Amino acid sequence: MSFALSEALFFTGIDWAAETHAICVMDAGGKIAAEFTIEHSADGIAAVIRRLARYGDPGDMPVAIERPDGRLVDLLLEAGHPVVPVKPNAIKTWRDGEVLSGAKSDAGDAAVIAEYLRLRAHRLRVVAPYSDETRALRTVVRSRGDLVDMRVAATNQLSALLDAHWPGARAIFADVESPISLEFLTRYPTPAAAAHLGEKRMAAFCVKHGYCGRRTAAELLTRLRSAPAGTSREALTEALRDAVLAAVGVLTALNASVKNLDRSVAAHLGEHPDGAIFTSLPRSGQVNAAQVLAEWGDARQAYEHPDSVAALAGCTPVTRESGKHRAVHFRWACNKRFRVAITTFADNSRHASPWAAKIYNDARASGKDHPHATRILARAWIRVIYRCWIDGVPYDPAIHGAAAALASQATEQIAA
Repeated sequence: MSFALSEALFFTGIDWAAETHAICVMDAGGKIAAEFTIEHSADGIAAVIRRLARYGDPGDMPVAIERPDGRLVDLLLEAGHPVVPVKPNAIKTWRDGEVLSGAKSDAGDAAVIAEYLRLRAHRLRVVAPYSDETRALRTVVRSRGDLVDMRVAATNQLSALLDAHWPGARAIFADVESPISLEFLTRYPTPAAAAHLGEKRMAAFCVKHGYCGRRTAAELLTRLRSAPAGTSREALTEALRDAVLAAVGVLTALNASVKNLDRSVAAHLGEHPDGAIFTSLPRSGQVNAAQVLAEWGDARQAYEHPDSVAALAGCTPVTRESGKHRAVHFRWACNKRFRVAITTFADNSRHASPWAAKIYNDARASGKDHPHATRILARAWIRVIYRCWIDGVPYDPAIHGAAAALASQATEQIAA
């Protein structure tokens, strides 16, 4: 997501680190004007902004750094500097070609980044600043995604623990991370604790905790008892109780945190100027619509056309040609979160949109597997969403030409 980089008289390279940053300022002729380091602190960042101001207008002094976000990037953008995120692999390759001795240092890396920026400025793009609404939405959406990943890992750990020592506790309810399952494990963390659990007590437990499943107490007990017997050794039982309760505590906290972030996501999505566009899409939901919007952004100047969005989302293939050889490959270099969000939406949309279902079914009929067909559908949706996004209007299948034509055709067939 980028704007074109204008001409400049000075180029700054920053070798980012957790505690200190090496800075190199280079003029248009390749001569190093300044080299220094700063601490990763409020004073350090303020100092670099003051020093760079000595060389001219911040708007004419691009800064290259090996990351697209963070407080240093934010403050440089606020000061007016065009910030150019450069890929670490590109800088490594450039350094290997320029520094034949193989020498490496933080100051040397900053100089390499500045030189790379100076010589390739015509090919590089500056980062597009997001609005506060988009940054807020992205913060809660990405935090929620990270917590969901943590919950999946914690669920797998608890499942493995129960499989090894008490398989029945995992089998009794459909999802081991569900609230009712976690309540059961809190009350009965070991086989010994559930040794005298009968149908009457099981029914009382289900009523107390609001179990809404379709299984009776007798059926749940059958699931528990029919699984392989759990451990009965005293020392191992005590250890199992501690381990299960610890895992249950983690999952309970994660479930509560994800619920809280769900509410925050819905609130920030409702406040976003483009929220109505993405929630108008068929079967988008609140969370998925927020995921797509958070990664898509709101900078209209950042994309030249919808294919730019599709490339960022990893929904366009990469072609490699050399002589008579030509191959089309999966696009690995992309925004992975964006790809997951847009393909999830595309897969859901085919159950509510006949137009989306037709594109997906045609792709499957031509021999594409499910993930490939979903990416094809996602790319088609990106073209539609892009038009809505540029015009600032919610999606309406009645004015979506292909969808409207398909609906009209279906109506004619029914009438005939």
